[in-house]
Amino acid sequence: MILPEFYTDHLIQTALQEDINYIDVATDLMLDPNQIATAHMLAKNDGVLCGLEVALRVFTLLSSSFTFTVHKQDGDQLQKGDIIATVTGPVTLLLKGERTALNLIQHMSGIATATHELVTLVQGTRATIADTRKTLPGMRALQKYAVTCGGGKNHRFNLSDCAMLKDNHIDAAGGITAAVTALRQKLGHTVKIEVETRTLAEVAEAAEVGADIIMLDNMDNQTMTQAVAIVGGRALTEASGGITHQTIAAIAKTGVDIISVGAITHSVKAFDISLKIQK
Repeated sequence: MILPEFYTDHLIQTALQEDINYIDVATDLMLDPNQIATAHMLAKNDGVLCGLEVALRVFTLLSSSFTFTVHKQDGDQLQKGDIIATVTGPVTLLLKGERTALNLIQHMSGIATATHELVTLVQGTRATIADTRKTLPGMRALQKYAVTCGGGKNHRFNLSDCAMLKDNHIDAAGGITAAVTALRQKLGHTVKIEVETRTLAEVAEAAEVGADIIMLDNMDNQTMTQAVAIVGGRALTEASGGITHQTIAAIAKTGVDIISVGAITHSVKAFDISLKIQK
């Protein structure tokens, strides 16, 4: 996994502290802490796996004595009933870490699965699927990593990555030309400018002033097709707003380069995975 361990460890430790506090009143008062158990992590549906290393790290942070047999890798296609990994270690810690581990891997696999579904729907076009900054606080890097496991690409990670001029920026600056011109005078040469547009006139203005990326915000397909023609390759075009499984294929056929979808991170359904202790 490409995410640094210090980042995931901090997130996992915060989750464990929230869940365990200082005692598990069921596990600690009932079971022998020296008892060893083995559990299988099982896929309950078909989908794309993501977050396995994060989930297993939950257990190693609880005890270095845990051992694992890994059967699948992030990005793999799962079928219902597949054994993803086998976990062996102290039963009390296995039970304490179960929920945190499953919360993380289910959420990340849900994002990867949802992204893969959209990527499949736009195959044969030039369009790529991208995420947005509509992520859960503290979870952004994990969620964006999950998008890549599903075959999508990442939009900017934060406000420092790209100067995106949305409607409020443009209105406050006095228009697209004024906003881009002011930015060019101070912006470093490595940072791109993206301009959100709402009309074909704004598209033409953004292309003329030299925007690197032009967002076509909530436009219908006919208007987007015209917008792509107006831009004529002078900038990348990005469709955004109201993207659904039912509409995405037709949007991709307008010729846009990127389709950004906030729902794959902010409204995704968790992928069902269970952890079953072997009797």
